[in-house]
Amino acid sequence: MLNFTYYAPTQIVFGKGTEKQTGQLVKAQNCKKVLVHFGGKSAKESGLLDSVYDSLKENGIDFVSLGGVKPNPVLSLVEKGIELCKAEKVDFILAVGGGSVIDSAKAIGYGMTNDFPVWDIYSRKNAPKACLPIGAVLTIAAAGSEMSDSSVITNDKTLEKRGFSSNYCRLKFAIMNPELTFSLGQWQTQSGATDIIMHTLERWFTAKGQESSEMVDYIAAGLVKTVMHNAPVLLGNPRDYNARAEIMWASSLSHNGLTGPFGNGDWAVHQIEHELGGMFDVTHGAGLAAVWATWARYVYKENVERFVKMGTDIFDMKKPSKGDEEKTALEAIAKMEAFFKSVNMPISIKELGLDLSDAQCEQLAVNCTWQGTRTVGAVKKLGKAELTEIYKKAR
Repeated sequence: MLNFTYYAPTQIVFGKGTEKQTGQLVKAQNCKKVLVHFGGKSAKESGLLDSVYDSLKENGIDFVSLGGVKPNPVLSLVEKGIELCKAEKVDFILAVGGGSVIDSAKAIGYGMTNDFPVWDIYSRKNAPKACLPIGAVLTIAAAGSEMSDSSVITNDKTLEKRGFSSNYCRLKFAIMNPELTFSLGQWQTQSGATDIIMHTLERWFTAKGQESSEMVDYIAAGLVKTVMHNAPVLLGNPRDYNARAEIMWASSLSHNGLTGPFGNGDWAVHQIEHELGGMFDVTHGAGLAAVWATWARYVYKENVERFVKMGTDIFDMKKPSKGDEEKTALEAIAKMEAFFKSVNMPISIKELGLDLSDAQCEQLAVNCTWQGTRTVGAVKKLGKAELTEIYKKAR
């Protein structure tokens, strides 16, 4: 087993009615003023915001609010949040929503504690030295941002979507009540399930010769199988508490390092999708489903063993005879693609509603390589030419 450091300091408060503990959890942080950061109408119309506000008031906590976070959170709102927090002398951020709201909160937290433009962090011009403390009331199971060290922001001027990871932004606590996800539509629910699976698979696929761990592989495979079992349940009954609970907890565990603590995952699919999200504002999980199988078929020969292991461990396929490894790998890829289709996820960029030109594919590849300054991926290093081909094949 490889050496690794595992760090997951976030306190999780999980279960029915746990949002009522918001005020107590915030009060324990000894803060003076809180920014309540949220998305749109659903938080208001569901009554969740009022419940959060009441809990804060009951505990004598002063607060201001900023809504308007959209999927693929944007820099302009982050900058607005930084200005508000400075004016109001905010010293704690409470995110009420899903991964987009939490990511936006993290970016605001960075902007409040570093003396340079926050986009410098995401464009790698400057490294942060701190972040405001953050907590969350989770309403969507998908991104896993509530327990991760990462956040992703879109620069709405340049249409660049960039991620950044550091332990500074790890949440102090996350409240997770699966009941709060009952009202999610099927597109959001299944996109979230796809994102959870992909966070796990990105860690699963490594460069050939990289060590893994039998225990970690079992955890990862079990997590993916759990999501694949429960996501279809929600197609028939979106208010199934147990299915919502399993998926919500899987979301956190898929992105807190448990399913791949070694730092040797691939992450090319996320980078490929980020550019689609930045340019066309597509739903993240759906975008991942749209490009994953194309990426997999493009790179699988570089590490056939890991694709075979996906088949045997996740889909319970028989171990192939010598010489049949590639066939098994391709069958495993087809099975994962079929699962995405079975939960009404797109399996091509066209199914996302996009009709990309060759020029757009090339521009996406340029953006993905940061204007030719990097490659992406671990299974196979992908530069501008390879990425352009993947975007074209995924159409």
